[in-house]
Formats: sequence, structure tokens, C-alpha cells
Amino acid sequence: WLRLSSRDPEEFEHPEAWLTTVCGRVCLNMLRSRRRRREQPYGLSVPDPLIEPLPQAGPEGEALLAESVGLALMVVIESMAPPERLAFVLHDMFAVSFAEIAAILERSPAAARQLASRGRRRVRGHACVPDADLAHQREVVDAYFAAAREGDFTRLVSLLDPQVVLIGDGGPEAGPVRIGGAQRVAEAALRGARGGGAVQPRLVNGCPGCLVMDADQNVMAVLAFTVAGGLIVEIDALYDRARLSRLQLG
Repeated sequence: WLRLSSRDPEEFEHPEAWLTTVCGRVCLNMLRSRRRRREQPYGLSVPDPLIEPLPQAGPEGEALLAESVGLALMVVIESMAPPERLAFVLHDMFAVSFAEIAAILERSPAAARQLASRGRRRVRGHACVPDADLAHQREVVDAYFAAAREGDFTRLVSLLDPQVVLIGDGGPEAGPVRIGGAQRVAEAALRGARGGGAVQPRLVNGCPGCLVMDADQNVMAVLAFTVAGGLIVEIDALYDRARLSRLQLG
């Protein structure tokens, strides 16, 4: 908007297209710059989550949830190369034409279409679609924490998909963590429960999640759960203290 406001309005026949192009190129340059400077680790990383109180029951709350982008999907999008990510997000989420995307990427429309298709295949291959019933998802997550507190390993495993994945991001000091399989994730849950900490339920990018608090009410971690088919298929844990301090944790 700052760039647009400094220009003569008579210059623009289609200001919407101009804004889309400029914004797309700024985002593309930022993604490429971040990779060069290694400001954040790529590949295994938990993106900054959107954290909200639990919604009120009713049609309005359900509509808001239906439009949210789950953290598991964001993790997949973060792993894409910048041009692929831009093409996928603009076309599949904002319905921008491949001709406009091609102009932003300075490639042909066919190449832009191929990039978006590649991103779509990546999402279909890795991102699970959560169950539609948020209340049931919450019940599964609550049962997970109850089993962890009680040290019930068998119950924990029964709530986890056999191929469940836990992705943790502890920042530069602790580093990234990836744990796969129901038994290994259940063992990690039991270790976490022994460390104490109060759990405050939240919505994390529209999915069941929580804040883990220490005795002084400081946030130690943000957890997000993807529940599909009645089982937990992915857990995303952000416990990088520097990043947590910058989030709006209400």
C-alpha cells in the first residue's frame, strides 16, 4: 500500500493486479533471502502458529474453523521451494490465474501451473485432513493428556495413529526433533508429563492445541494436534523460547 500510495493512480489500469504482483515479488524475495541468510531452519520447522481461545459453540464458530489452515498443512507449505510455494498459495488459496502468477515469477504460465501442481501433490501426500467434528478432536486430545498424566502407556498408544509423527522446534540451542511411530511418541509424551507443567487448551490454527505453562505461568511450549480418523496423526511442538516470547499467547 505504501508503494501504491506513492504512485499516480492514473498509471494503473488494474490496481488489483499491480498489488498482487508487487506483493508476490516482495514475498518471493523475502523467502529467498531467508534461505540465503538461514534466518530459520528449513525442512524440519514449526511455523509460527495462530493461537486463539476455544470457540463458542454454534454456526459462527464452525464457519471460522472451516476456513482455518491447520498447522500440519503450514508445515508442508514451509518445506516448499519459494516459487513452488508462491504458485500453490496464490492459485489454490487465492484463485490467482496462472498468467498473473507467471508474471510474478517471470516464467511461463505452463511453468507456473507445474509449480502449483507440484505443491498440490506434496500437500496431498503429507497433510492429513482433520476430522470435521472439533469437539471429538478435543476429546481425543484431552484423553491423550489424561493418559500421559496417569502414565498409561497402553492408552496413549491406542490414541495415536501407528504412523504418527511428532515434530518439535526448540530453536538454535535445542534444535529440531522428529519422532515417528506410536510407541516412540507415547514414550516422549510420558517423559514430557514427568516434567510437569499445566496445560491450557487453545485453538492452534483452528486445530486442538494447548499452551504448556510452568509454575510461574510462563509459556514453555505450544502444542498442536492433527486428529484424523479418531486418532492423533501429527503433533507439532514449538518450544523455542525466543520465538514464544514474540507470539501473542492469550
